[in-house]
Amino acid sequence: MRFSFWISTQPTWSEILDLAVHAEATGWDGLWVADHFMPNDDNALDQPMHECFSLLAALAPVVPRVRLGSLVAGNTYRHPAVLANQAATIDHIADGRLVLGIGAGWQQNEHDRYGIPLGTVTERIDWFEEACQVILALRDQTRADVPGDHYQLTDAPMEPKPVGPMPLLIGSSGQRRMAAIVAKYADEWNTWSTPALWAEKRVGYDRALAEIDRDPASLLRSTQAVVFLGDDGLATAEDFAAIRPAIGGTSQQLIDTIGQWAEAGLDELIIPSFTLGTGAAAKEAIDQVITEVAPAFR
Repeated sequence: MRFSFWISTQPTWSEILDLAVHAEATGWDGLWVADHFMPNDDNALDQPMHECFSLLAALAPVVPRVRLGSLVAGNTYRHPAVLANQAATIDHIADGRLVLGIGAGWQQNEHDRYGIPLGTVTERIDWFEEACQVILALRDQTRADVPGDHYQLTDAPMEPKPVGPMPLLIGSSGQRRMAAIVAKYADEWNTWSTPALWAEKRVGYDRALAEIDRDPASLLRSTQAVVFLGDDGLATAEDFAAIRPAIGGTSQQLIDTIGQWAEAGLDELIIPSFTLGTGAAAKEAIDQVITEVAPAFR
């Protein structure tokens, strides 16, 4: 199983760089960056948040080993052809290590304050499916033609192509239509979960793969949960679960929890930085995970 680190976009660039370099040097497999411009809290809009793809481009040459990815790009923020070109360029800087993670978009206050149409749920998923077609056509074909209702490409080039495979990761939890889109277009699927929630969510995705006779092993599966370390971490995680999926406890308790994911076929666990502190405290926390927990699954 891969162990990857979701690095916050809120600290200063120098702090982000320091933590990213440390994570790579200590054995983490990947670094993920969220694609948001403001907190999902109108009372905290002065809180800084750096832009996702600028950070990925800046990190690519200074962390030369790990996979780098967006978790996940909101489709509504950029035309997918523009996003595909951005990603391909970053993949060159990263020497083929970029994973392009995308989702349908959801954060209302960003759309309201920037005047970006969010659309209904049905519209967003319609747009999103066409966006997947656009990105894959540009990535995989010499010229792309996509006669969509929302996006139309005509004999469109994207040069240079990515250096590496530039896998398309889709972040989603919907059991029907989004699961079908993942099965049809995605190289990787990501969702928030605990082991129990993972068992529930994967049902729709396994079904969607079977419906198109796709080999389940061809879809890499990743998940993330907020992590609380320490003797009281498990209880804290259980209390926090009403807000977001969370896990916690001692290193052995984390091994026991993560083992349930491993038995269910999880390929990559992503650890967010949100509850791990900053500076030296954050380094100490991720060192504990990578040295005391990860070896049980490698």
